[in-house]
Amino acid sequence: MCRQSFLYNEAGLNLGVVLAALMALCSAQAQPTAVIRVPVVISGGHETDPRDHGRPVVLVAGGLGVAPEVFREAFSRVQPVAPGNYPDQVRAQQNKSLLLSALGKYGITNEKLDLVSDYYRYQPGTTHLWPATAAVITALVENGKVTSFEITDGGSGYSSQPLISVPGAKVGPVTAHLYYGQDLKKNGSIGSVTLSR
Repeated sequence: MCRQSFLYNEAGLNLGVVLAALMALCSAQAQPTAVIRVPVVISGGHETDPRDHGRPVVLVAGGLGVAPEVFREAFSRVQPVAPGNYPDQVRAQQNKSLLLSALGKYGITNEKLDLVSDYYRYQPGTTHLWPATAAVITALVENGKVTSFEITDGGSGYSSQPLISVPGAKVGPVTAHLYYGQDLKKNGSIGSVTLSR
């Protein structure tokens, strides 16, 4: 039976074991961590404020270039018809006049109001939605945990915070930062996604 010899220093440490551990640690640190790119799953993001009775006010306001509170205040003067009905010409003109009197000081013209209102016109309670496109986002995953996100296409038409999940990876709370602007093709898009630390 052979006996293994060990090298000890004056403090009684096995220098061979210490050296091997250090070499293994350095080797592990030198190895690049594999980064996996995983497509995220996005759901929801089309809810509306209860005060707006199904109207995508944040999108309409963004398209007009005003704050949601400004459009909400202007619309509070309007007398809308019941869901599923259309206003007669007299009421439609009255409502239009009320909106323009409130929004005109913000530079909103009749043409601009028609353009944006028609773009986001939809029937609440139906399966149809205002124009919207899904965002395309990739998660960067290291050791099974999401470290960041890359946005290929921010989509459009998001009126509320969408739910973002990453299949097969650990991810904490995620916040999608929405962008609203007068370019209707990008209005309500996801501008960035951050992890809550």
